[in-house]
Amino acid sequence: MIMEKEVLIRYIAGEVTEQEKTEVIRWLDDHPENMREYLALRKLFDITLWQEANEKNEHITPESDIRKPVIRKMLTELLKIAAILLFGFLIFKAFYKPEPSSPLVMQTIKVPAGQRAELTLADGSQVWLNANTTFSFPSFFNDAKREVILQGEGYFTVTHRSNQPFTVKTGKYDVRVHGTEFNVLTYPAEDEFEVSLLKGTVEVCPSGSETGILLQPDIKVTLQGNQLVKSAITHSGYFLWKEGIICFDDEAFPDMVRKLELFFDLKINVENSKILNYRCTGKFRSKDGVEHVLKVLQLNSKFSYSIDDKQNIITIR
Repeated sequence: MIMEKEVLIRYIAGEVTEQEKTEVIRWLDDHPENMREYLALRKLFDITLWQEANEKNEHITPESDIRKPVIRKMLTELLKIAAILLFGFLIFKAFYKPEPSSPLVMQTIKVPAGQRAELTLADGSQVWLNANTTFSFPSFFNDAKREVILQGEGYFTVTHRSNQPFTVKTGKYDVRVHGTEFNVLTYPAEDEFEVSLLKGTVEVCPSGSETGILLQPDIKVTLQGNQLVKSAITHSGYFLWKEGIICFDDEAFPDMVRKLELFFDLKINVENSKILNYRCTGKFRSKDGVEHVLKVLQLNSKFSYSIDDKQNIITIR
C-alpha cells in the first residue's frame, strides 16, 4: 500500500477527512518502514513549522494559521525533490553524464535547538542531525567526489563507493571516508571538534591538506588546544542521541548542563557552586522533558530549582 506524501502532511497537520485518517492509520500499521517514513516527515514538519513561526515572530498554537503555509512549503519542496529524481532518471536513461565543471545545487537544513532531524542523501547515505546544527548537501553528487558541510553535530552512515570518496567539511578539518559509520561534533561557537568512528575507516585532515590522522573503529579524535588527540571510545551510549536518548556516563555537571541546554532549547543558571563537583550517570528520553532529568538527579544530590517559563530559564540552587 502506497501513501501519498500530501495526505501524510495533512494528517500531521490535522487536516484530513475521517476516511483519510483511517487509511493513514492502516498504512502505519501495515509495515515498520511506514512508521519510520512518517516519523521522519513529522520531524521535518515540526522543524519547518518552528522556522516559519520564528521568521514571523509568532507563537505556534493548535489554531495557528501558520500551518497552512508550512503545508504548502513542504509540498513545494517534495515536488522539487521529485522533479530532481525524475530529471536524474531521465539523464541516466539517456546515458548522459554531467560535465565535471557543472555546478552542484547545494541545499541547507538548519536544525533549531531542542530538535533533531534525519535525512537520506542522493547516494543512499543516512545522516542524523543534532540540535543547533546546520548541514549543507547537494541534490546530487558528481562522478568525482561527494562533499557535504557540517556545523554542529551529525551521525553518518555512508554508502561505500571506492571511486567516489565522501568528505564532511567542518571549517578547520575535513573528514574523509569511503563507507563507514561515524559521529562528528563541531560546534564553532564552543570551539569543539570531535570525530568518533564506529565502523570502517576515516581520515581527519586539516582543511586543504592531503594527509591527516587515520582512525580505526572504536577510536575518536578530539581537538585539545591546537592539537588532535586520539583516544578510545568509552561511552558508546552517547550516540543514542540520534534516537532521542540522552546518556550521561560519569559526566561533569557543567558538561551535563550544556547538553541539557542544547537538547531542550533553554538556559540553565547554576547558583549552587557545590553541585558543580557532582558527576552524572544515566539515560533519559528527551521526550520526557528536562524536569524529569532534574528530578532523577535530585535523588543523588541535594539541590532545588525553579523554572521561568517566560524567559525559558531554569535556575539551580
